[in-house]
Amino acid sequence: MNKNKRIEILQRLREDNPTPTTELEYNSTFELLIAVLLSAQATDVGVNKATRKLFPAASTPQQMLDLGVDGVKDYIKTIGLFNSKAENVIKTCHILVNEHGGEVPENREALEALPGVGRKTANVVLNTAFGWPTIAVDTHIYRVANRTRFAPGKTVRDVEDKLVKVIPAEFKVDAHHWFILHGRYTCIARKPRCGSCRIEDLCEYKQKTSDDVS
Repeated sequence: MNKNKRIEILQRLREDNPTPTTELEYNSTFELLIAVLLSAQATDVGVNKATRKLFPAASTPQQMLDLGVDGVKDYIKTIGLFNSKAENVIKTCHILVNEHGGEVPENREALEALPGVGRKTANVVLNTAFGWPTIAVDTHIYRVANRTRFAPGKTVRDVEDKLVKVIPAEFKVDAHHWFILHGRYTCIARKPRCGSCRIEDLCEYKQKTSDDVS
């Protein structure tokens, strides 16, 4: 895909959604971190249902620690992998309290050192909470980038590196939100909704070919 096509795609996505953000519900950087940590292999809808009860009970690292692992489990047991996630939440809160003064660090290395926090989660926090021009590549972005040929790559990191390289600076802060939403609601895995797609005429996807990445 050439540069002009990419820019036109980004412009259209921006026109349709000028101020995109995550669909996870949160009221602080700490709550965002916990919500993203819980969202691994889970839907945003499912995470929001759990955190609507969890966050009023524990909205700071210390309050979360006071709940303990079993207390956290009671709130998130409807989410997949809740046992390991509860343990990671408590371990993460322990580090935040003891090493970062109860604050979420604005630092990739420090974020990725937190239990349950990988590169994607760190990218989401840095982008959504701190405004960094990072791109958190999840299954939706990976699919859209490959299917449209906007930034094809064989691995998640390949796609992230390509997106960072080809997306102009003015679009970078919002780009990963646009691609996630496009993949979640239009360019869906099993059968993309091409007929209602805003960027169909610019997309290089050819149905029923090896270009598709599900």
